[in-house]
Amino acid sequence: MKRHLLIIMSGLSIGALAVILVLMGNPGNYGVCIACMLRDISGALGLHRAAVVQYLRPEIIGMGLGAFVAAIATKEFRTTGGSSPILRFSLGFVGMIGMLVFLGCPVRTVLRLAGGDLNAGVGLIGLIVGIVIGTYFLIKGFSLGRTAKQPPSNGYVFPLLVIGLLLLALAAPAFIFISQEGPGSMHAPLLISLGAGLFIGIIAQRSRLCMAGGIRDLIFFKDFHLMYGFLAVFVAALIGNLLVGSFKLGFTGQPLAHTDGLWNFLGMLLAGFTAVLLGGCPLRQLVSASEGNTDSAITVLGIIAGAAFAHNFGLAASGNGVPLNGKFAVVIGLVFTFVIAFAVCKFKVGGDVKYEKGSGCQGSILS
Repeated sequence: MKRHLLIIMSGLSIGALAVILVLMGNPGNYGVCIACMLRDISGALGLHRAAVVQYLRPEIIGMGLGAFVAAIATKEFRTTGGSSPILRFSLGFVGMIGMLVFLGCPVRTVLRLAGGDLNAGVGLIGLIVGIVIGTYFLIKGFSLGRTAKQPPSNGYVFPLLVIGLLLLALAAPAFIFISQEGPGSMHAPLLISLGAGLFIGIIAQRSRLCMAGGIRDLIFFKDFHLMYGFLAVFVAALIGNLLVGSFKLGFTGQPLAHTDGLWNFLGMLLAGFTAVLLGGCPLRQLVSASEGNTDSAITVLGIIAGAAFAHNFGLAASGNGVPLNGKFAVVIGLVFTFVIAFAVCKFKVGGDVKYEKGSGCQGSILS
């Protein structure tokens, strides 16, 4: 029980904070969504011009800073990287397209389900199937290669970028885009969002919370440890939604969601597949990047680039459904990911990787 206590408390805290952030102004079932928030940051920086999703989300800034401080304080900040950076960027890119077709990352999948959104149940099944497929390739020898120690200065670049975003959020210069309507215009007060993000970053760094890692550990080791965290997220968010009256069971009328089941399923299948090959879901990648892992930093940049591409070329879904371009993009993304998985398994990239249960995906890549 002591081993599981930290991750359970982490999940309960994130679930509760997600409900509070919605009450304070964030969009419904959107208290914490790494993919959506990185998409909004991409828009705020002008990388895409979808006017309804542009805002420098302080939660992401807080998570990055919180994880960085926690890693420094516990002497777990280590600068590593050099493991197939172009593949990581590309897989992050296509994984983001899948998440924007579903409209959420693995964390928001759980939060949407806790709010009664049954479309998220379809997405969750797709996520699990994608993780199972990815784990099959791990068993067959998939590896993006070993990471290596790098000069310490490399590891500080990502935290410095996060600090730069914080300064921009506080100064609010004219060249930063801020939505006047739509989801980007809905947000909790800056200091509350920043504080929540800091807390989540600290506890996520300490607990190694990761959905992809949890399901992977179930398959590899029959170990539920990491899954307890996401079960706790669901329980806390469900209770919170019931208490504040925001629980609404059904498929229709859900906030920032669509009812196209096939593409909810396939979008999250792509997200789960890429997450396992990358060694972690977006939350884990963000935390790991803040711990000095430059491979994860490259992945986060790929996710941001994927968000910009999706909105600039009309791939992202909305409450009205999934555009045709988005459907084609998911299929292409799945084909691309399968090709990469087969190719790496056949030709190998940098030797074997040791996986350890309960360590979180990204942390287990070091061998």
